[in-house]
Amino acid sequence: MPELGFNEGIWRFGAFAVVLLVMIALEAMWPRRERRHTRLRRWSTNLGILFSDYVAVALVVLLVPVTAVITALFAQQYQIGLFYWLDWPNWLEWLITFLVLDFVIWGQHVITHKIPILWRIHRVHHTDQDLDATSAVRFHPLEIILSIFIKSAAVILLGANAVVVVIFEAVVNGSAIFNHANFKIPKKLDHILRWIIVTPDMHRIHHSIERHEHDTNYGFALSIWDRLFRVYSVEPELGHDKMVIGQKDAQEEGPETFLWSILLPFFKLKMKSKGDTDASNPSHKNSQETT
Repeated sequence: MPELGFNEGIWRFGAFAVVLLVMIALEAMWPRRERRHTRLRRWSTNLGILFSDYVAVALVVLLVPVTAVITALFAQQYQIGLFYWLDWPNWLEWLITFLVLDFVIWGQHVITHKIPILWRIHRVHHTDQDLDATSAVRFHPLEIILSIFIKSAAVILLGANAVVVVIFEAVVNGSAIFNHANFKIPKKLDHILRWIIVTPDMHRIHHSIERHEHDTNYGFALSIWDRLFRVYSVEPELGHDKMVIGQKDAQEEGPETFLWSILLPFFKLKMKSKGDTDASNPSHKNSQETT
C-alpha cells in the first residue's frame, strides 16, 4: 500500500497537543464561565476516556485495518472513488473533500441525537457538567469506532487524497478543542467568526440542558451546515453565564467519574424530579438531552 511519506500519527498528535495546551492557557487567563467542578477530577475522567479511545482504535485497526487515512491510501493504490474517474483540478478535489467530510461529520452528529441507540452512546459527551477544552475528547470509544467507519466510507466513495484526509482530521480535532474551550472571545469578533467556523459561544448552546437548545448548533468545524439546515441558535435563553450545561438526569457526581461515563450507554438514567422523563429516549418530546 502507498505511504504518506511522514508519520501522520505523530503529526496529528503533535497538532492536537499544541491546540489543547493553547486552549487550556486561554481558559486560565480569560475564563468565559465559572467552573462548577475542579479541573483535576474532570480532566482525569475526560483524558481517561481519550486513552480508552486510543486503545479501542488500536484494537480495531489490529483486527480490521480501517481508518480514514488507511482507506484513502487503499483507494489510491487501487484507483477507487469519484476523483479517480474525473479529471478535476487538485485544488477543487481538496476543497470538495474537506466540505464533504465536514458535512458527513455534521450529519453523523445529528443522527446520534435522533436515533435512540446512538444517543445512548453519544450522551456520554453531553453529561459533562462543565465545558472546556477537555470536553472535546469526551467521546465514548463506541462512537469513535462508528465515526471511523462512516468517514472511511465517505473517503473511499470520493477517492479522497490521503494528505487532505490527514489535514481534515487535524483541523476538525483542533476545531472541536477550540469550540469546547471555556475562554472569552469579544462578542463582535465571535459574531464575525461564526459566519464561517463554530465558536465556543455558538457550540456551548448545543450543550444546554434544554432540549430545544441542544438540538441546535451541531457543527464541529464549519458553521454553514447549521445555518443551511435551519438548526442554528444565536444565544441561549438564559445567557451564557446562567445556562445550565449537561443533562437533567445527570447533575450529580456520576459524570465526573471514568467508570460511570464508560458504562453509561448500558444503563438508563432515572429522573429524580417528579414528572421528568428518561433522557435516553431522544424521540420523547419532553426528554432532556445534551450534546
